Amino acid sequence: MSDILTREVQAATPSAVPPVVPKRPRPSPRSLLKNIWLALSIVVLVLAVGFALFPSLFASGDPLQGVPADKLQGPSAAHWFGTDNIGRDVYTRVVHGAGLSLKATLLAVGIALVVGSLIGLLSGAVGGILDAVLMRIVDVLLSIPALLLSLALVTALGFGTTNVAIAVGVSLVANFARVMRSEVLRVRQSLYVEAAYASGVRWYDVFRRHILRNSYAPVIALAAVEFGMAVLAVSSLSFLGFGAVPPTPEWGSLISEGRNFLATAWWMTTLPGLVIVAVVLSAHRLGHAVEGGKR
Repeated sequence: MSDILTREVQAATPSAVPPVVPKRPRPSPRSLLKNIWLALSIVVLVLAVGFALFPSLFASGDPLQGVPADKLQGPSAAHWFGTDNIGRDVYTRVVHGAGLSLKATLLAVGIALVVGSLIGLLSGAVGGILDAVLMRIVDVLLSIPALLLSLALVTALGFGTTNVAIAVGVSLVANFARVMRSEVLRVRQSLYVEAAYASGVRWYDVFRRHILRNSYAPVIALAAVEFGMAVLAVSSLSFLGFGAVPPTPEWGSLISEGRNFLATAWWMTTLPGLVIVAVVLSAHRLGHAVEGGKR
């Protein structure tokens, strides 16, 4: 009898419900593709920086010396990017040319970042007549195509990698000034800034601790995005002959050297051009990823 009662009690007692473990959502193919592209972009940029910092590690040959007997040879195991019209290894020249090209790019972005941020900071923080004057200057710069403006500036400054970097940097100033001004105006209207002013905090402390600190992140993200455009602009001016003096290798000048042999030696222009395209697209992808992370 007791066994029957025990079985009835056990049947009436609800069994323990196992805990429900939420399933981790699977990444969509689109997000997976974005992550793969971002990883490839980082690899490309790391390789480009490695080319610039340690060129002999990636290509031990002399970029200025050629073997006339090996001229105009196509890509092979001995010459990955082929050889040019005087027998120089194109891959070696691409690797050693990364130093000048990326140095000019970093200098250009640095100039645009510092000068543009300062203009936007003063314009947004001071306001009034200064804001009107500075923004009209920025509007004039924005109305001129960046490549045309940099071409006019480098024509006035003269040849050389440094002058190319200055010209490209000046052509990018307006973008940084606009972004910095908009961020400063946004932060100035925040409640914590108004509370700081109301509590008697000095204006320069508010400016340094609150306005500047909370305004620079989108500008840094913009610098990552504009890095790719600066690479393209520096290479374009180098292609037109405003960069380093030949035979010094530079990415734009390498394409310029091979344009006369495009029908018979396509690799002289195509492969250095693909390197530039890869770096520009990788910089854009990484810049947009940084921009999305700052939001």
